[in-house]
Amino acid sequence: MRKKWIRLIAAAMGSFLLAGCGADTQIDDYATNAGAESVQQTSGTESAAAAASATEGIPKDEIKVGVLHLSDPAEGSGYTYTHDLGIQGMQQNLGLSDDQIVRKINVPDSDEDATKQAIQECIDEGCNIIFATSWGYMEATAEMAEKYPDVYFSHGTGYMSNGRNFNNYFGRIYQARYLSGIVAGMNTTTNKIGYVAAMDNSNSEVTGGIDAFALGIYSVNPDAKVYVKVTNSWYDPEAEENAAKTLLDMDCDVIAQHCDTEYPQTLAQERGVYSIGYNSDMSKNAPEACLCSVIWNWSAYYTAAVQSLIDGTWDGSNYYGGMNENLVALTNLADFCAEGTQEKVDEAKEQILSGQNGVFDGVIETNTGETVGEAGKTLDDATITGGINWYFKTVNVVD
Repeated sequence: MRKKWIRLIAAAMGSFLLAGCGADTQIDDYATNAGAESVQQTSGTESAAAAASATEGIPKDEIKVGVLHLSDPAEGSGYTYTHDLGIQGMQQNLGLSDDQIVRKINVPDSDEDATKQAIQECIDEGCNIIFATSWGYMEATAEMAEKYPDVYFSHGTGYMSNGRNFNNYFGRIYQARYLSGIVAGMNTTTNKIGYVAAMDNSNSEVTGGIDAFALGIYSVNPDAKVYVKVTNSWYDPEAEENAAKTLLDMDCDVIAQHCDTEYPQTLAQERGVYSIGYNSDMSKNAPEACLCSVIWNWSAYYTAAVQSLIDGTWDGSNYYGGMNENLVALTNLADFCAEGTQEKVDEAKEQILSGQNGVFDGVIETNTGETVGEAGKTLDDATITGGINWYFKTVNVVD
């Protein structure tokens, strides 16, 4: 079903291009997707059964989009902010009016009743598609999809779907994480690299990102270690700040993150060390520290998903895009990166785009001395999204 989504994105996005590392155009945030020439590659096979489930189209002026946000997108530079940029981009790309977008902000994903209430409010306000952007919304969204079969639901970062009116979307962010690891490995001098993580190794999304980052570091600097401090929350400004302080006090001289605020970036700048941002380009928050950022272009998916309802081509299939689909990327490197960093990133990026480097390739040693994977093979999507509960051998978790 990847081919189907790639065609939809290509049609919806027109001529958008994510500039690569070293390109003349700086990648910032994505409020729209207009600019240059589109790069698309196809792979995989289509499911005839899923294709047969296409719906009747919904007139564009009757489309109403609901979105559940974990926090207020106006208050940050992280996860929620970037998802809302994607919604804004979709709105502009498709020419929807402001009253066709319904936002529910500060919806805690740990509260199933609050999630259901937010979804119900979207439905009561006439939404015919609802995007639930956070992991913890998953089960409540699945339940509401069964209750309202004529409304379309799309859940981000999880794994549940029903193949009809409820699908799942996420991306190969680990590809960009790997590249950012190369940047970190090339720029550390203490060989201690910190990582503020929202969740522990019970969450494959976070753990896979850490491992991809560590693998990227190891590819250029096998002596470096990664120190992980877990906040146990997707959004907790105080915990994220304290975690970053702990890592900085350990002499980590590069701080990366999988959390929602920019505090790890700004603290790194205050301490005179480097940082790597996540979700959006965080060089705007820490221009003297941020080496690069691992970013999402969510409007690529949001535009294609809503367009499929307008066209009557929605089929309930899940979406899992990556660098080839322009869903994830690494921003241009800061001009103060160490010599040779750009060349190493460019080489690895080309290998990822061509399929030569799948990031989780071959036999991988964990930090407990066990191994995962097989020689000559790459971990499959299902394992990467839901089965990574181990850390690479250079990763240390800080209590």
